[in-house]
Amino acid sequence: MLDLTPEVIAMLVVAATAAGFVDAIAGGGGLITVPALLAAGINPVAAIATNKVQGSFGTAAATWNYWRRGRIDFRLILWPLIATVVGAMLGSTAIMFVDATWLMVLLPLLLAAIAMYFLFGPKASDEDAHARMKPAAYAMVAGGIGFYDGFFGPGTGSFFALSLVALRGMGLTRATAHTKALNLASNVVSVVVLAVGGHVLWMLGLMMAVGQVIGGWLGSHAAMRFGPRLIRPLLVIICLAMVAKLLSDPANPLRIWLAAQLG
Repeated sequence: MLDLTPEVIAMLVVAATAAGFVDAIAGGGGLITVPALLAAGINPVAAIATNKVQGSFGTAAATWNYWRRGRIDFRLILWPLIATVVGAMLGSTAIMFVDATWLMVLLPLLLAAIAMYFLFGPKASDEDAHARMKPAAYAMVAGGIGFYDGFFGPGTGSFFALSLVALRGMGLTRATAHTKALNLASNVVSVVVLAVGGHVLWMLGLMMAVGQVIGGWLGSHAAMRFGPRLIRPLLVIICLAMVAKLLSDPANPLRIWLAAQLG
């Protein structure tokens, strides 16, 4: 592990706790932890790899809590789960060899679209609706999201939640619960691949995992208690916050293009 001071490690654990809470409800915890890891002086691939380790523990805590309360039906997401695993394996392999600059252009647009959907689209309730896709067809969508999670990650929970509501007709709390199971699968596979590549800072990741578990447990309880009243606005806020965070980087190609158009 890098020579980090106790104060920096403590701040990273606090960041992981906050990320675990947010992740369990709306996804987007990587918005908190990845920048925190980068600010601590960790290189980007190691930051993403270590973020996957600590994030896996928080997602596991949330998944267990949802499953224990009967909110997850693994038979319903068997094929999407398999596709997510395959996609995450390919994505986490690709990140070690491919330039991710193009994601900095595409990601803010996708996140803004998700925020607009939940803000102005059909009101997402806890009532299930007609599914537009069968599980086998939805598996292709899940595989694509799994690839993205293995390749980069922040916003994955929002993508899964939107797709489960819009394509599988799930109520918002039920979609959030199944999102955690799919996200856990992609996280675990990504950790294995990146660990084999030697990019994981295990000690730091495991210390941050303590905060993630606490945050994930608290967040999943809050989501089940308050349902769409909490999940819907938090999804919108997290998506827009991630857009702002991505565009705050002076090197972001989309920001450079927008500045050129406005200037």
